[in-house]
Amino acid sequence: MSIERKDEHDHGEWLREKDLTPIESTFLTTLIWMDRRFRIVDYLEILETLYYRVNLQMPKSHTEQYGLDNKFWYWYPLYALGSFSTIAYVVAAISGALLGFYYSPSTAAAQGDPSAAYQQLTLIMTDLNFGFMLRSIHRWSAQVMVAAVFLHMLRVYFTGAYKEPREVNWIIGILLISLTMVFGYTGYLLPWDQLAFWAGQIGVEMSLSVPLIGEWVAQLLFGGFSLSQSTLQRMYILHVFLLPFVVTTLIAVHIGIVWMQGIAEPH
Repeated sequence: MSIERKDEHDHGEWLREKDLTPIESTFLTTLIWMDRRFRIVDYLEILETLYYRVNLQMPKSHTEQYGLDNKFWYWYPLYALGSFSTIAYVVAAISGALLGFYYSPSTAAAQGDPSAAYQQLTLIMTDLNFGFMLRSIHRWSAQVMVAAVFLHMLRVYFTGAYKEPREVNWIIGILLISLTMVFGYTGYLLPWDQLAFWAGQIGVEMSLSVPLIGEWVAQLLFGGFSLSQSTLQRMYILHVFLLPFVVTTLIAVHIGIVWMQGIAEPH
């Protein structure tokens, strides 16, 4: 008798020895048949492990265990701000990618006409099907992300979740909120309207005010000491190509560390 035939025979004997109902016997027979071919039990064990890891991420009894019923920062929904900001980031990334099909980062314009970038933005909002909704989704998801990240950092600070052994993740969070601000600023300049122009001019002046390296910073970030096509091109590259990869990587590392450590106990 081959090994496979012997194993099937042993499983059959084992099932007959158990006092099982026909439904239980059928279920176990099917499970054994599937497991021998597709390793179902191994994957079920992986799902069970994931279930317990997910449970580790929520503070099930903080308010009861530590008497925190009257502490605002230990209110359960505030523990979901990190996930909420990640969802907002994903929505902004998808809607931004769709907007990128129609946007042109160009300051070129005929005498007295708005820039090509602004004309493309107008086209998206007025002539493109669902364009106004798409731009609104991108804009509001970005603003929601900024607010959620800010509140998330406040929650972490006031609950002492930045302390050992989570100080590395706190530093990563500071980097993420800083990059979120840069994300917002570069995106703010892309319409190249009056608001964007003067916001860019303020950025140039702030760069020039940096001691010793101010002129170098202005040249690197804005392409000079006054706004031009180089400025818009740099903002577009930062917003679309550089920042998404850096921020996505940091978010993955940030979530991975939280996954390993679990939610911090109150300090």
